[in-house]
Amino acid sequence: MEEEEPLLTSSIKRGSGDYGSQDNGQHDQPEEEESRRLSYSATDDSFRVHEDADADLYIQQAVVFIEDAIQYRSINHRVDSGSLRLYRWYYSKICQWGLGFTIAVVLALAFIETPSSLTYTSDIRFKPKPWEPPCGLTEGIEMVCLCIFILDFTVKSYLIGWEEFRMNKWLIGYIVVIAASVIDWMLSVSMVCNENLRVRRLIRPFFLLQNSSLMKKTLKCIKRTLPEIASVILLLALHLCLFTMIGMLIFSKSDDPKKNGEWETYFKNLPKSLSSLLVLLTTANNPDVMIPAYSLNRGYSIFFILFSVFGTYLLMNLMTAIIYNQFRGYLLMSVQTSIIRRRLGIRAAFEVLCCPGRGHTSTQSEGHVERVAVNMFLQVLGRVHMKSHCRQAIIKAAQQFPDGFINGEAFQRLFIELDKDFMKEHPPKPEYSSPVLQHIQYMYSHFYIVVLGNVVALANVICICTVLVLNSEKSASEKNNFYMEILNCIFILYYLIEMLLKIVAFGWRGYLSYRNNIFDGFFTVLLLTIQIAILITDPVPGRVMPLWEMVRLVNMLIVFRFLRIIPEIKLMAVVASTLVDLVKNLRAFAGILLVVYYVFAVLGIWLFQGAITPPSNMSLISNSSIENKTDGPFSMDCGTFEQLEYWPNNFDDFASSLVLLYNIMVVNNWHVFTDAYTRYTTEWSLVYFVAWWLTSSVMWVNLFVALILENFTYKWDRSNALSVEDVERIAYQSTVQLIFREHIQEPTEEELLAQLQQHPHLHLSW
Repeated sequence: MEEEEPLLTSSIKRGSGDYGSQDNGQHDQPEEEESRRLSYSATDDSFRVHEDADADLYIQQAVVFIEDAIQYRSINHRVDSGSLRLYRWYYSKICQWGLGFTIAVVLALAFIETPSSLTYTSDIRFKPKPWEPPCGLTEGIEMVCLCIFILDFTVKSYLIGWEEFRMNKWLIGYIVVIAASVIDWMLSVSMVCNENLRVRRLIRPFFLLQNSSLMKKTLKCIKRTLPEIASVILLLALHLCLFTMIGMLIFSKSDDPKKNGEWETYFKNLPKSLSSLLVLLTTANNPDVMIPAYSLNRGYSIFFILFSVFGTYLLMNLMTAIIYNQFRGYLLMSVQTSIIRRRLGIRAAFEVLCCPGRGHTSTQSEGHVERVAVNMFLQVLGRVHMKSHCRQAIIKAAQQFPDGFINGEAFQRLFIELDKDFMKEHPPKPEYSSPVLQHIQYMYSHFYIVVLGNVVALANVICICTVLVLNSEKSASEKNNFYMEILNCIFILYYLIEMLLKIVAFGWRGYLSYRNNIFDGFFTVLLLTIQIAILITDPVPGRVMPLWEMVRLVNMLIVFRFLRIIPEIKLMAVVASTLVDLVKNLRAFAGILLVVYYVFAVLGIWLFQGAITPPSNMSLISNSSIENKTDGPFSMDCGTFEQLEYWPNNFDDFASSLVLLYNIMVVNNWHVFTDAYTRYTTEWSLVYFVAWWLTSSVMWVNLFVALILENFTYKWDRSNALSVEDVERIAYQSTVQLIFREHIQEPTEEELLAQLQQHPHLHLSW
């Protein structure tokens, strides 16, 4: 789980370090045998001998500092040779991927453990008995994972030292969670896996959180935003209580039973009134909640309209605006810290390289001129793990120094390449001597050919739609596929010719350098293969796939191929690229949402497993015959859990719990679930569902909207000056560092040196 471009970063000051994550190697108290002091006296021969002996150590330190800068990690970690080798091994891809895989395995155990999710359906009416793993299987896997976590904790603790470990809450929490998990595991084994609750299931998501600096810093952002969110939630609560009291006064019980519909259904008591208006706040029961009163007097609609206008459209949108404003401000401050970390790492690398004997003459050293030899810098850069295009750009810039030396300011400027956009360069077109090939190259490299291809793809989709409309009421045996096959063959032949001529025009490498061409080529080859299979197997009886199924597969692929039009329309291209960027930049939010889902799903199983049970004889129940006189909580009223047949939505296993939580997060008909669980359990169950609604729908969705606004605004502003072709040619890597680049202040030389002086291991003398 490499975090090359973290969304948020914490302060680089000691005491606020983030040691329990991948992108930080942190502090330790200075130890004389590990610290090194740099001096710039050219007359100390003994230091020259010592420096030559430590040449590899200096290079190793510079390599690690540069890698820390690239990954936005803190440089405050051990710098002796052995620790640096351990540090690089720990942050290598194989170790980090292995640790990430271990976390995924330990989280996935919830699907297998009792109650197991290994059934084809979650419908409690005919759900088969799931396979339950034998005692010791999941426990053995879990113990292996816990041993890996113990090793991970040991390495992190060594790299930061005991003093800093005592100040780091995440690492202390890490060892506490591991200890609690081991104790709970021992209880499970001693009870032969018959325990009612596994506490360690609830705390497993901590392993995911502590391993990601990105998630921890996003949590800090959310924590900072909570006071403002709480103020709006308080306004919402006051709004809800005020209208609840007014509603209970307006819709009180009347002497005329015909006028008690609203009171009986929605305002019978305080809890029912609160829950009715809370659901209306999400518009899930609109207009149902006002129909009984509205049918008596149209004036009653004013009450419900005012409630929705103030609550749903004003206060809820005000919460979105507050979250967006606070979130953006915290991002800007955090990105500023990220830039300081990068500049500090580069400066530290320069300091360990610009020593006597490292390209300094005696005169230069006496004048305190700090420079690094280009050949040494290239040697260091060759050992740094970084993107190839950045390495090539930095090497090219370094080779331009005429005297073979780089000073501190120039050293920092070299790594500005890390902050630049990556521009995708297309290979040059092949040169042909044949006039025919030149003419083909001119035609099929022109933009109008792309337009023609889109028109043909649109015509193909229109033909498919026409045939589908004509055959919409026919069964598979009644459909005539002859015309469809002919049309498909014609269009696929055009796609094939277009692909081959584009390869001639751009060359093989040039053709593949365009993502649209890769997309088109893949679908063209796939369509051609399936169409040939249709022609071969058409007269063959007993074929593996029926003819109509194969034709339908071809049609679906053709419809997907029509998506090629998206990058050719500027607005659609910006929207699509924003979605792609969100996938890259939403790792922290997705991870935190996964943690919240996991915790609420486990709690839901503990609280509501087996709570909803269907009647013993479901075949006797029908909507027309039942009169809602069944003993117990069962109800077949219109719109209830039972009448809508929501039986698969339950907390009987982990997988079904996740689906139920998602359905509530969407808020459509979420009152159906709350009503069912209050009937089958207790009215206090509403607290669980409201807490989930506030966490998921109110908090996370608004954060998601805030990030969408940031990404899209940034993309749109940058694309205003670009043509459609430019949007296709340039592959933006839209990290938040780029989004806020124009608002970021570069750290001064004094700030960087002050931070370097605080390094607990690397003692620098000026």
